[in-house]
Amino acid sequence: MSSQEISLENLGVPLSEKLARGNLLAAACPSREVLKHLTSRWGVLVLIVLERRMHRFSELRRAVGGVSERMLAQTLQHLEQDGMVARVAYQVVPPHVEYSLTPLGREAAEKVRVLADWIEVSLPRIARHWAKAERTGAVDADNRDGQAL
Repeated sequence: MSSQEISLENLGVPLSEKLARGNLLAAACPSREVLKHLTSRWGVLVLIVLERRMHRFSELRRAVGGVSERMLAQTLQHLEQDGMVARVAYQVVPPHVEYSLTPLGREAAEKVRVLADWIEVSLPRIARHWAKAERTGAVDADNRDGQAL
């Protein structure tokens, strides 16, 4: 028996439950695509905006500062394919399309909003780490993603 098969976390867990859950740490797990869509910069922001109410495409674009039309369309398409966003197109001229969260999308939005809220509240503490890294030369001031020079 392998160490994975006898680990304490696997004791008493039915195989069907293990298979249904997914494994984000496995390279080939399809749940990674969903994670990528939900936690992308634009995915998080779209979910937060749609959590309040339905929006048309142009309203979403204005609400999510800095997103290009192409990236917003791609993000919405991914979130729709994942079952997070509902798209309703009205047959009028000019075209009228509305986006809203599905029940699954509402659950996801609630989760990412908690992370976004934590980031905003913690930003002063995070900024102190940025300043320290800049003083020590560990991080390029224009590249705050933590990559060393």
